Amino acid sequence: MLTFLLWLILLVLCWPLALLALALYPVIWLLLLPFRLLGMAVDGVFSFLGAVIMLPARIFRRLGRGAGMAESRDQGREQ
Repeated sequence: MLTFLLWLILLVLCWPLALLALALYPVIWLLLLPFRLLGMAVDGVFSFLGAVIMLPARIFRRLGRGAGMAESRDQGREQ
């Protein structure tokens, strides 16, 4: 909504520039589309690498929590 209001102000102040911006917006969007796709791919790769690096910590955390629960359950039976 803010973008539209800024465009309306530009239309009032300098209508040829506003019409040029309106005409060139789809062309610029199409030119920038590959960079957006590349950004999504790079983000996916970094997310995957982060998950692979953090996997051992998640496994050890789960094993440690499970062992702690079993020990506390065994202590409850002894009492």
